[in-house]
Amino acid sequence: MASMKDIKTRIRSVESTQQITRAMELVATSKLRHARERVERSRPFHEVLGEAIAGIQAGLKETPSVYSEVRPVKKTCFVVIGGDRGLAGGYNANLPRLVLSLAGSEPYCVLPIGKKPLEQFTRSGAELVSTYFGLAASVGIGDCMQIARLLCDGFAAGRYDRVTVVYTEFRSMLSQVPASADVLPLQLTGDAKYQSATVEDDPAALVAAIVPQYVSGVLYSALCEASASEHGARRTAMNAANKNAGELIDSLVLKYNRARQAAVTQEITEIVSGAEAL
Repeated sequence: MASMKDIKTRIRSVESTQQITRAMELVATSKLRHARERVERSRPFHEVLGEAIAGIQAGLKETPSVYSEVRPVKKTCFVVIGGDRGLAGGYNANLPRLVLSLAGSEPYCVLPIGKKPLEQFTRSGAELVSTYFGLAASVGIGDCMQIARLLCDGFAAGRYDRVTVVYTEFRSMLSQVPASADVLPLQLTGDAKYQSATVEDDPAALVAAIVPQYVSGVLYSALCEASASEHGARRTAMNAANKNAGELIDSLVLKYNRARQAAVTQEITEIVSGAEAL
Protein backbone atom coordinates (compact mmCIF):
# COMPACT_ATOMS: atom_id res chain seq x y z
CA MET A 1 0.00 0.00 0.00
CA ALA A 2 1.25 3.51 -0.84
CA SER A 3 2.33 5.69 2.04
CA MET A 4 0.23 8.59 3.29
CA LYS A 5 2.81 11.06 1.94
CA ASP A 6 2.64 9.55 -1.56
CA ILE A 7 -1.16 9.64 -1.57
CA LYS A 8 -1.23 13.25 -0.38
CA THR A 9 1.25 14.24 -3.10
CA ARG A 10 -0.91 12.50 -5.69
CA ILE A 11 -4.03 14.33 -4.46
CA ARG A 12 -2.30 17.71 -4.77
CA SER A 13 -1.13 16.82 -8.28
CA VAL A 14 -4.64 15.86 -9.43
CA GLU A 15 -6.10 19.00 -7.85
CA SER A 16 -3.60 21.13 -9.79
CA THR A 17 -4.57 19.37 -13.03
CA GLN A 18 -8.25 19.87 -12.23
CA GLN A 19 -7.71 23.62 -11.81
CA ILE A 20 -6.16 23.75 -15.30
CA THR A 21 -8.95 21.74 -16.95
CA ARG A 22 -11.60 23.83 -15.17
CA ALA A 23 -9.99 27.03 -16.45
CA MET A 24 -9.80 25.60 -19.99
CA GLU A 25 -13.49 24.66 -19.82
CA LEU A 26 -14.44 28.21 -18.82
CA VAL A 27 -12.31 29.71 -21.59
CA ALA A 28 -13.81 27.35 -24.18
CA THR A 29 -17.33 28.23 -23.01
CA SER A 30 -16.62 31.93 -23.38
CA LYS A 31 -15.08 31.53 -26.84
CA LEU A 32 -17.91 29.25 -27.94
CA ARG A 33 -20.46 32.00 -27.35
CA HIS A 34 -18.63 34.38 -29.70
CA ALA A 35 -17.99 31.62 -32.26
CA ARG A 36 -21.71 30.81 -32.48
CA GLU A 37 -22.46 34.45 -33.21
CA ARG A 38 -19.89 34.40 -36.02
CA VAL A 39 -21.53 31.30 -37.50
CA GLU A 40 -24.94 32.98 -37.63
CA ARG A 41 -23.51 36.16 -39.20
CA SER A 42 -21.44 34.34 -41.84
CA ARG A 43 -24.16 32.24 -43.44
CA PRO A 44 -26.31 34.84 -45.32
CA PHE A 45 -23.46 36.19 -47.49
CA HIS A 46 -22.58 33.08 -49.48
CA GLU A 47 -26.23 31.91 -49.58
CA VAL A 48 -27.41 35.09 -51.31
CA LEU A 49 -24.34 35.21 -53.56
CA GLY A 50 -24.91 31.59 -54.57
CA GLU A 51 -28.48 32.39 -55.60
CA ALA A 52 -27.24 35.34 -57.66
CA ILE A 53 -24.60 33.23 -59.45
CA ALA A 54 -27.10 30.48 -60.23
CA GLY A 55 -29.62 33.01 -61.52
CA ILE A 56 -27.12 34.70 -63.80
CA GLN A 57 -25.89 31.34 -65.11
CA ALA A 58 -29.46 30.29 -65.88
CA GLY A 59 -29.78 33.29 -68.16
CA LEU A 60 -26.64 32.50 -70.12
CA LYS A 61 -27.34 31.35 -73.66
CA GLU A 62 -23.74 30.49 -74.45
CA THR A 63 -21.58 27.81 -72.83
CA PRO A 64 -21.92 27.78 -69.03
CA SER A 65 -19.07 28.92 -66.83
CA VAL A 66 -16.03 26.67 -66.44
CA TYR A 67 -16.76 26.58 -62.71
CA SER A 68 -20.07 24.79 -63.32
CA GLU A 69 -18.60 22.22 -65.71
CA VAL A 70 -19.19 18.71 -64.41
CA ARG A 71 -16.45 16.38 -65.60
CA PRO A 72 -15.24 12.89 -64.64
CA VAL A 73 -13.58 13.06 -61.25
CA LYS A 74 -9.99 11.93 -61.67
CA LYS A 75 -8.67 13.90 -58.71
CA THR A 76 -10.27 15.69 -55.76
CA CYS A 77 -8.93 18.59 -53.75
CA PHE A 78 -9.97 18.48 -50.09
CA VAL A 79 -9.87 21.67 -48.01
CA VAL A 80 -9.56 20.29 -44.48
CA ILE A 81 -10.33 22.75 -41.68
CA GLY A 82 -9.14 21.62 -38.25
CA GLY A 83 -7.69 23.05 -35.06
CA ASP A 84 -4.31 24.29 -33.90
CA ARG A 85 -4.31 22.53 -30.51
CA GLY A 86 -5.34 19.23 -29.00
CA LEU A 87 -7.31 18.46 -25.83
CA ALA A 88 -10.56 18.51 -27.82
CA GLY A 89 -11.57 14.85 -27.82
CA GLY A 90 -11.82 13.35 -31.30
CA TYR A 91 -12.28 16.71 -33.03
CA ASN A 92 -9.04 16.61 -35.03
CA ALA A 93 -8.84 12.82 -35.42
CA ASN A 94 -12.19 12.47 -37.20
CA LEU A 95 -11.31 14.69 -40.18
CA PRO A 96 -8.59 12.50 -41.80
CA ARG A 97 -10.88 9.47 -41.51
CA LEU A 98 -13.63 11.35 -43.36
CA VAL A 99 -11.20 12.42 -46.09
CA LEU A 100 -10.04 8.83 -46.62
CA SER A 101 -13.62 7.57 -46.77
CA LEU A 102 -14.63 10.25 -49.31
CA ALA A 103 -11.53 9.77 -51.48
CA GLY A 104 -11.68 6.00 -51.58
CA SER A 105 -9.09 4.70 -54.03
CA GLU A 106 -9.05 7.86 -56.18
CA PRO A 107 -6.08 10.28 -56.14
CA TYR A 108 -6.53 13.40 -54.04
CA CYS A 109 -4.68 16.44 -52.76
CA VAL A 110 -5.20 18.40 -49.55
CA LEU A 111 -5.17 22.05 -48.58
CA PRO A 112 -4.96 21.93 -44.77
CA ILE A 113 -6.15 24.84 -42.62
CA GLY A 114 -4.93 24.43 -39.05
CA LYS A 115 -1.84 23.07 -37.37
CA LYS A 116 -3.25 19.62 -36.62
CA PRO A 117 -4.47 18.82 -40.17
CA LEU A 118 -1.14 20.07 -41.55
CA GLU A 119 0.79 17.73 -39.25
CA GLN A 120 -1.51 14.76 -39.92
CA PHE A 121 -1.42 14.95 -43.72
CA THR A 122 2.29 15.76 -43.78
CA ARG A 123 2.96 12.54 -41.84
CA SER A 124 0.69 10.54 -44.13
CA GLY A 125 2.56 11.76 -47.22
CA ALA A 126 -0.50 13.27 -48.92
CA GLU A 127 -0.05 15.81 -51.73
CA LEU A 128 -0.41 19.29 -50.22
CA VAL A 129 -1.68 22.17 -52.33
CA SER A 130 -0.32 24.72 -49.85
CA THR A 131 1.18 24.76 -46.35
CA TYR A 132 0.82 28.52 -45.87
CA PHE A 133 -2.40 28.34 -43.84
CA GLY A 134 -1.04 26.24 -40.99
CA LEU A 135 -2.68 28.27 -38.21
CA ALA A 136 -6.47 28.29 -38.31
CA ALA A 137 -6.69 31.01 -35.66
CA SER A 138 -4.91 33.50 -37.93
CA VAL A 139 -7.03 32.78 -41.05
CA GLY A 140 -9.42 35.66 -41.75
CA ILE A 141 -11.69 36.82 -44.56
CA GLY A 142 -8.76 38.01 -46.67
CA ASP A 143 -7.03 34.64 -46.35
CA CYS A 144 -10.24 32.87 -47.37
CA MET A 145 -10.31 35.00 -50.52
CA GLN A 146 -6.72 34.03 -51.26
CA ILE A 147 -7.55 30.34 -50.78
CA ALA A 148 -10.64 30.69 -52.99
CA ARG A 149 -8.63 32.17 -55.86
CA LEU A 150 -6.06 29.38 -55.50
CA LEU A 151 -8.79 26.73 -55.65
CA CYS A 152 -10.64 28.35 -58.56
CA ASP A 153 -7.44 28.69 -60.59
CA GLY A 154 -6.54 25.05 -59.96
CA PHE A 155 -10.04 23.86 -60.91
CA ALA A 156 -10.12 25.98 -64.07
CA ALA A 157 -6.66 24.70 -65.06
CA GLY A 158 -7.80 21.09 -64.62
CA ARG A 159 -5.37 20.20 -61.82
CA TYR A 160 -8.34 18.66 -59.98
CA ASP A 161 -11.94 17.99 -60.98
CA ARG A 162 -13.71 18.58 -57.68
CA VAL A 163 -13.18 20.76 -54.60
CA THR A 164 -14.64 19.54 -51.30
CA VAL A 165 -14.51 21.32 -47.96
CA VAL A 166 -14.14 18.98 -44.96
CA TYR A 167 -14.92 20.52 -41.58
CA THR A 168 -16.83 19.88 -38.36
CA GLU A 169 -20.44 21.03 -38.30
CA PHE A 170 -21.65 22.60 -35.08
CA ARG A 171 -25.09 21.30 -34.14
CA SER A 172 -25.24 21.90 -30.39
CA MET A 173 -23.07 22.31 -27.31
CA LEU A 174 -22.74 18.52 -27.08
CA SER A 175 -22.88 17.54 -30.76
CA GLN A 176 -20.22 18.33 -33.38
CA VAL A 177 -20.30 16.16 -36.50
CA PRO A 178 -17.65 15.86 -39.27
CA ALA A 179 -19.18 17.11 -42.52
CA SER A 180 -18.25 17.79 -46.14
CA ALA A 181 -19.53 20.15 -48.81
CA ASP A 182 -18.72 20.16 -52.54
CA VAL A 183 -17.79 23.70 -53.61
CA LEU A 184 -16.66 23.17 -57.21
CA PRO A 185 -18.13 22.46 -59.69
CA LEU A 186 -21.00 24.78 -58.82
CA GLN A 187 -24.32 23.07 -58.20
CA LEU A 188 -26.62 25.95 -57.38
CA THR A 189 -30.31 26.71 -57.84
CA GLY A 190 -31.08 30.32 -58.67
CA ASP A 191 -33.84 32.68 -57.68
CA ALA A 192 -36.21 34.00 -60.34
CA LYS A 193 -35.47 37.62 -59.40
CA TYR A 194 -31.84 37.14 -60.43
CA GLN A 195 -32.78 35.35 -63.66
CA SER A 196 -34.96 38.23 -64.78
CA ALA A 197 -32.47 40.92 -63.77
CA THR A 198 -30.70 42.95 -66.44
CA VAL A 199 -26.94 42.37 -66.55
CA GLU A 200 -25.02 45.19 -68.22
CA ASP A 201 -21.61 43.45 -68.31
CA ASP A 202 -20.74 40.15 -69.93
CA PRO A 203 -22.58 37.50 -67.81
CA ALA A 204 -19.79 34.93 -68.20
CA ALA A 205 -17.16 37.42 -67.03
CA LEU A 206 -19.42 38.48 -64.18
CA VAL A 207 -19.84 34.89 -63.01
CA ALA A 208 -16.08 34.32 -63.24
CA ALA A 209 -15.50 37.38 -61.05
CA ILE A 210 -18.14 36.47 -58.46
CA VAL A 211 -17.35 32.75 -58.06
CA PRO A 212 -14.13 33.29 -56.02
CA GLN A 213 -16.09 35.54 -53.65
CA TYR A 214 -18.75 32.85 -53.28
CA VAL A 215 -16.13 30.15 -52.59
CA SER A 216 -14.49 32.52 -50.11
CA GLY A 217 -17.83 32.97 -48.31
CA VAL A 218 -18.33 29.19 -48.12
CA LEU A 219 -14.82 28.72 -46.72
CA TYR A 220 -15.26 31.45 -44.11
CA SER A 221 -18.62 30.02 -43.03
CA ALA A 222 -17.05 26.53 -42.71
CA LEU A 223 -14.16 28.08 -40.78
CA CYS A 224 -16.61 29.66 -38.32
CA GLU A 225 -18.46 26.35 -37.97
CA ALA A 226 -15.17 24.55 -37.33
CA SER A 227 -14.11 27.11 -34.73
CA ALA A 228 -17.39 26.78 -32.84
CA SER A 229 -17.15 22.99 -33.04
CA GLU A 230 -13.58 23.02 -31.70
CA HIS A 231 -14.55 25.12 -28.68
CA GLY A 232 -17.60 22.93 -28.08
CA ALA A 233 -15.54 19.73 -28.30
CA ARG A 234 -12.86 21.16 -25.98
CA ARG A 235 -15.50 22.27 -23.48
CA THR A 236 -17.01 18.77 -23.46
CA ALA A 237 -13.59 17.12 -23.13
CA MET A 238 -12.52 19.41 -20.27
CA ASN A 239 -15.85 18.90 -18.50
CA ALA A 240 -15.32 15.13 -18.65
CA ALA A 241 -11.74 15.60 -17.41
CA ASN A 242 -13.02 17.63 -14.44
CA LYS A 243 -15.45 14.88 -13.51
CA ASN A 244 -12.78 12.20 -13.83
CA ALA A 245 -10.38 14.26 -11.70
CA GLY A 246 -13.05 14.70 -9.03
CA GLU A 247 -13.74 10.96 -8.94
CA LEU A 248 -10.00 10.24 -8.73
CA ILE A 249 -9.59 12.71 -5.86
CA ASP A 250 -12.47 11.08 -3.98
CA SER A 251 -10.85 7.67 -4.46
CA LEU A 252 -7.46 8.95 -3.28
CA VAL A 253 -8.99 10.65 -0.22
CA LEU A 254 -10.64 7.34 0.69
CA LYS A 255 -7.30 5.55 0.36
CA TYR A 256 -5.62 8.28 2.45
CA ASN A 257 -8.21 7.93 5.22
CA ARG A 258 -7.80 4.15 5.25
CA ALA A 259 -4.01 4.51 5.41
CA ARG A 260 -4.29 7.03 8.25
CA GLN A 261 -6.73 4.78 10.12
CA ALA A 262 -4.37 1.83 9.69
CA ALA A 263 -1.46 3.92 10.98
CA VAL A 264 -3.44 5.07 14.03
CA THR A 265 -4.58 1.49 14.74
CA GLN A 266 -0.99 0.27 14.52
CA GLU A 267 0.21 2.98 16.94
CA ILE A 268 -2.53 2.12 19.46
CA THR A 269 -1.64 -1.58 19.15
CA GLU A 270 2.06 -0.82 19.78
CA ILE A 271 1.21 1.34 22.80
CA VAL A 272 -1.04 -1.33 24.32
CA SER A 273 1.55 -4.05 23.63
CA GLY A 274 4.25 -1.93 25.30
CA ALA A 275 2.06 -1.24 28.32
CA GLU A 276 1.34 -4.94 28.77
CA ALA A 277 5.05 -5.74 28.52
CA LEU A 278 5.76 -3.39 31.42
